[in-house]
Amino acid sequence: MKYNRILLKLSGESLMGDKQFGIDHNRLNQYANDIKQVAAMGVQVAVVIGGGNIFRGIQAEEGGVDRVQGDYMGMLATVINSMALQSALEAIDVTTRLQSAIKMEQICEPYIKRRAIRHLEKGRVVIFGAGTGNPYFTTDTAACLRAIEIEADVVLKGTRVDGIYSADPEKDANAVKYETIHFDEVYQKGLNIMDLTAFTLCNENKLPIIVFDMNNTGNLLKLMNGEKVGTLVMF
Repeated sequence: MKYNRILLKLSGESLMGDKQFGIDHNRLNQYANDIKQVAAMGVQVAVVIGGGNIFRGIQAEEGGVDRVQGDYMGMLATVINSMALQSALEAIDVTTRLQSAIKMEQICEPYIKRRAIRHLEKGRVVIFGAGTGNPYFTTDTAACLRAIEIEADVVLKGTRVDGIYSADPEKDANAVKYETIHFDEVYQKGLNIMDLTAFTLCNENKLPIIVFDMNNTGNLLKLMNGEKVGTLVMF
């Protein structure tokens, strides 16, 4: 087993699958089954999901919504996605806990570091909702912050692309994929992996990042078995 404790970051957009909006239940169930496989190995799994399939604060600001208000609305969207993932996991007999950075006692626990770690040690999948609980921070930053707090071994950023490229592979046919890349190189090349605050948090705390295609069933399990999947950002 390659890693003992992981933080899996999923984008809200990825939950849409082939839809234009909302949650594709086939994609949701695929994610749940992939997570179940690695949890069954004894890997301690924490998850952060974005909310872009439902609401994005920055886009709302363009439409005249106050930025702070829009960001809080986006945080609530992440809780909806987190609840959906929790439900999908529990439907296949995976024990979970949902913790929120914004208090909403009827549906989730408040985020408490020691409680989160205790859940992980007991084999429960812990889902962190509502970002950091603060406006102006992305769910990428929330994922990296929570990973550092719970002392995860790695941040796994699940995307629809199979790693980090020299350019956008969906737009540039000559884009070259990196198998591994150093944090300093990412800064030098100006590669857009995640927002700079999140990336710098990982860099300063010596936390590696792997960017991989989560939509390819079984990739998460391959990573846990030590296979080379996606791109490793290392020191």
